[in-house]
This record gives sequence, structure tokens and C-alpha cells, in this order.
Amino acid sequence: MKADQALADATLWERVLAGEGRAFGELWDRHRDRVFRHAGRLLERSADAEDATAMAFLELWRRRSDVRMVDGSLLPWLLVVTTNVVRNARRSRRRYRELLARLPAPEPSRDAGELVAEAIDARERLRGFARLSAADQQILALVVFDDLSLEDAAAALGIGYGAAKTRLSRARARLGSHRD
Repeated sequence: MKADQALADATLWERVLAGEGRAFGELWDRHRDRVFRHAGRLLERSADAEDATAMAFLELWRRRSDVRMVDGSLLPWLLVVTTNVVRNARRSRRRYRELLARLPAPEPSRDAGELVAEAIDARERLRGFARLSAADQQILALVVFDDLSLEDAAAALGIGYGAAKTRLSRARARLGSHRD
């Protein structure tokens, strides 16, 4: 065993607190495997255990003024922190799953071919619409685009209901003939 490895955690910790980064690395080397095995027992995936191990050592650094040695060792503190990190991660995942469960189901995605066909069809309709007379465009715009009732469209145009119905029917027929 190397002389550096034989140093007690307390001595290494004093060096860490004095700003010696290498001492923190030695603590990592000394306790990483034990912390990882502890996290691995609590978690299903080794990648999650690696994350929990890293978080435990991050907490060791972040909370260095609050660290408590047990019989000159940092390991018990690290194991408790690892357990808490795992609990927090589980709680976070549970909350995330609950949030996802409350969200409405996504609309099914549409086939790209359908979207392209609709875009082409819409362009053809717009070209056909542009070729209609102003009167035909007015009645179609009011009834089809603006969702006015035929009665309201007739009143807005100052024509009778029957005339509006005839004009709409003819405008739709002309629009269909322009698309072909």
C-alpha cells in the first residue's frame, strides 16, 4: 500500500479544506467504488449509479463545511448522501412521470406525403379562387372562409337569400372547373 493511500480520511480532508485538489482526487480514488456499489444496490441501471456517485462527490465538495467524519472516515457520510441523491432522483422521475400522465395525448403525426398533397391542393384552390369574379370571391369568402351563414352573407352583400344560394352554388362550380 502506498504511503499516500495509508493517510486517514481526516488528514486528506484537512488538505482538501486547505485547497489541495489532489487530496480530493485521492478521496475519490479511495471511496468511489464503495459509493458506486451502494448506489448500484439502490438503482437498476449502472449509468444511474455512476450519476449518483458523481452527485455524492459533488455534494461532498459543495457542502465541505458541513461534512461529518465518522471514526475518521468520510465513507459513512458519502453513503448517506448517496442514498439521499438516489431518493431525490426517484422523486424527480416520479414527478416527471406524473406530469407526463396529466398531459393530453399528442395528436398522431401526419404522413409527409399527405401534407405535401394538401399543400399542392391548397395552392391549386388559391389559383382557382384568384380566377373567379369579385362577386364569386365575395360569397365564397363570407360563407366558406369566414363561416357566415348563407343568410348573413346575403344580408352583408345586400342580396336575397335565394340569390346568395344561387351565387354560392355557381361560385363553387366555377372554382371546381378552374382546379381541373
